[in-house]
Amino acid sequence: MLEHIIMRPGVDPATVVGKPPPPPLCHEVVQLDGLIVERDIAVVMRDGTRIFLDVYRPARAARDLPALLAWGPYGKHWVSSRSYPGSGIDPAWVSELTGFESPDPRYWTSHGYAVAFADPRGLWNSEGDYPHNGPQEWNDLYDTIEWLGRADWSSGSVGMLGVSYLAASQYEAAAMRPPSLKAISPWEAFSDWYREFATHGGIPETGFRPRVSQNQSYGRSRTEDTAANMWAHPLDDWYYRGKYPPLENIEVPAYVVASWSDHGLHTRGTLGAYARMGSQQKWLEVHGQKKWAYFYEPSSVDRQRAFFDTFLKGEDRGIAEWPRVRVEVRDTGDPADSDWQALTGWPLPDAHVDLHLDAATGTLSPASPSTDASTSFDPMTGSARFAHTFAEETRIVGPASLTLWLSTDSADDADVFVILRKIAADGREVRFPFNALFDDGPVALGWLRASHRALDETASTVLVPVHTHVAEEALTPGRPTRLDIEIWPSGTRFHPGEQLVVTVQGRDFIKRPPAEGVPPLQLLHESLRNTGGWTVHTGPAHPSALHLPA
Repeated sequence: MLEHIIMRPGVDPATVVGKPPPPPLCHEVVQLDGLIVERDIAVVMRDGTRIFLDVYRPARAARDLPALLAWGPYGKHWVSSRSYPGSGIDPAWVSELTGFESPDPRYWTSHGYAVAFADPRGLWNSEGDYPHNGPQEWNDLYDTIEWLGRADWSSGSVGMLGVSYLAASQYEAAAMRPPSLKAISPWEAFSDWYREFATHGGIPETGFRPRVSQNQSYGRSRTEDTAANMWAHPLDDWYYRGKYPPLENIEVPAYVVASWSDHGLHTRGTLGAYARMGSQQKWLEVHGQKKWAYFYEPSSVDRQRAFFDTFLKGEDRGIAEWPRVRVEVRDTGDPADSDWQALTGWPLPDAHVDLHLDAATGTLSPASPSTDASTSFDPMTGSARFAHTFAEETRIVGPASLTLWLSTDSADDADVFVILRKIAADGREVRFPFNALFDDGPVALGWLRASHRALDETASTVLVPVHTHVAEEALTPGRPTRLDIEIWPSGTRFHPGEQLVVTVQGRDFIKRPPAEGVPPLQLLHESLRNTGGWTVHTGPAHPSALHLPA
């Protein structure tokens, strides 16, 4: 496969930016206040390539340890108790041995586990060429898990835990069914490379993916140039479809955690992965908070341990009583104002209610407008806004979509951004935790490049339109065209007198200036096709409507 993928020379790990360089390879065993660290263990893959692991074990127990594997590209040497400003992580929650988006070895070894941090093939000091997901990584994960299961200190039971890449690698590993892998807990990872990472609705994402490509450039041989490959593949094709094995092959118990707060990156994919997993024993939790803080909160770590104690140690921790799906329903930006709701499953039934757009009044209403109307604006400086005021308390939990009739003045394409927002009764906009660091998110986001409007009719539902993204179809300027825009799932409570507002524009809702000490985690879409004005059409001839979960 690698012969068809754009590769590049690895960047010398000693020149890494933003984190310490790795120390020279040196296999050693050291004791650190109650635990043993064995560094730079060479694990030989089936083709003879060596990758390197650091393994943390409790000093008081030498045998029969279950292992947790954290597999990610950020460097097993990069451990710290510090986090980025704005993350919400209390320094008391993690030790100085905690890897980025990884379980804390001090906590887990104190509870009778070994923790392994791996440097995948081709990264840092591990040998070979680095592939960003795909069949080579699937095999390497299988081989590493089986090595851990056979280690002389091992009980033979291996689990996986971590966030983002460290969650996506669990999809790969579990679908390959290594015998020693007994349970997984993926916390927030995209599962559709094209729709959740490379593009949003066909609009190229230009902020996060170059950062990812840089993060995965440090190695002694060659590394996959992820950003270059995405530009070389503007449509959904073999490059994206070959990244994960069929998630339906996953059979091990799974504790899956998603969030409403990671729109544009992990929300859609984590929920989709849960729905596709074949596991008979699987649980889903969806929160609305900052993802790193929620992962390390003591109550979250307690649930992680209850899950792994059950399936790696055989203990009865009461998780049979857990609801299979539980979700946080947000009210304000303060998690203390949220409540949690148990659901019967995910995905939810496709029951929906419609709120019809009326350009004459700028409203969203259950009743269809009786007359046609339109509103015109510059999509790069202005927007179209439609509001619905709730007469009674209402919960909106699940995916949504917008049927939008749009025409352009002169352009043959349009990059459409849709924002759902909550307005309090006093007119103040309510903002929510967003991504890992921010507090200024909306209720939900959606995107569509108009030339990518073709639907997969067999896969689409009213609430989840699925676009094929295999060809482009230009707009005819001046002609109203129907667009069905997916809006990522959310969970929000509205009180009487509060408003739900849908905003349509041609640019990102939030664009932050760079901040010192804060990684450029914001999503950006700077390769746009928006020129001239737009017109949104509503009414009997062009029934634009917002579709919400019932």
